[in-house]
Amino acid sequence: MNIRNSLTLTRRYKAVTSAIHTIYRLINSTYDLKNLLLRLARLISQILQAHSCAIVILDPAQRRIALRCVTRGGAKCIVYRNARISGRLEKLVLRRSSVVRSKYSIAVPLIADDLVGIIILRRNKTSRPFDTYDQEILMTVAEQSVIGIRNLQLYEEQQKIILGSIKSMVTLFDTRVPNAYTHSPYFSRLVCAIGQEMNLSEKELQSLKFASQLHDAGKVDIPIEILTKRSKLTARERTIIKGHPLKGAQILKHLEAIRPAVPIILYHHEKYDGTGYPSRLKKGNIPLGARIMAVADAFEAMVYGRPYRERMGIPEAFKEIKNKSGTQFDPNVVDAFLRTIKRLNLKKYLQH
Repeated sequence: MNIRNSLTLTRRYKAVTSAIHTIYRLINSTYDLKNLLLRLARLISQILQAHSCAIVILDPAQRRIALRCVTRGGAKCIVYRNARISGRLEKLVLRRSSVVRSKYSIAVPLIADDLVGIIILRRNKTSRPFDTYDQEILMTVAEQSVIGIRNLQLYEEQQKIILGSIKSMVTLFDTRVPNAYTHSPYFSRLVCAIGQEMNLSEKELQSLKFASQLHDAGKVDIPIEILTKRSKLTARERTIIKGHPLKGAQILKHLEAIRPAVPIILYHHEKYDGTGYPSRLKKGNIPLGARIMAVADAFEAMVYGRPYRERMGIPEAFKEIKNKSGTQFDPNVVDAFLRTIKRLNLKKYLQH
């Protein structure tokens, strides 16, 4: 082997190793399938200097495309769902379950136990044709990618089951309580929007979403006459009401996937100055998700009103929340809330 060939092989080995490490880091830092596919498509295009990259995910029966993510010349990604398989390359890979390569296109199957999907790369005819070396790199990348894709598919299936259980629990609670005492359909959206404004991670946002849907679960065994009472509560009744965060945490702590949301549920009635309940936590000792929920919960109670409280106009609600910044509420969360609320359609939010 001459020196030139040796240097070429060394460069190729380094390129493949670098590609594998990059894909591995990407897979382990992404928790949403669509986001993973979009980022993978961009990355694969860069690694193999392709004009376009499409990642096709097939449905279990492999008769239709469940998800198709495309990057083309650095342009934005396009996502198609539930489309029929019509492309020549897709059909060939589907029939052969093997690589299909021509001068300016290459398609590689994503195989776990079965054919999960296909990666398709294309180059302009003015570019260098694909060769065996490109094929080897793409096959290596595909082997790494399919692990992450399959794991996220299983994760999303699990999440659907969990969300179904959550919706059932929320429905159970809502059937016991008149609409005037429940949250609007947009409450969870507002909570998560504030979390996004504060740059929470995907996992943190998922926990925040669960918590926003289940934070009142502990009220499920509170007598209905206490929940719907219009007059002033007695000391005993207030104690019962204040016990609902702890009760909710006890109910939900056994569900493994919801466990990260439990501290948010437990502490969403704490106050920034330490005068809240159940543990009188203060400032940063209160989980951030709970501090976010406290602001959203108060805003909704103000603008919708409650049978025991007058409805308040939006400007007055803003003023009240600003006035309590630093005492009842975390000032950073208040700022994020005010920025978020400007982006939301308040008219739609207030239709309840």
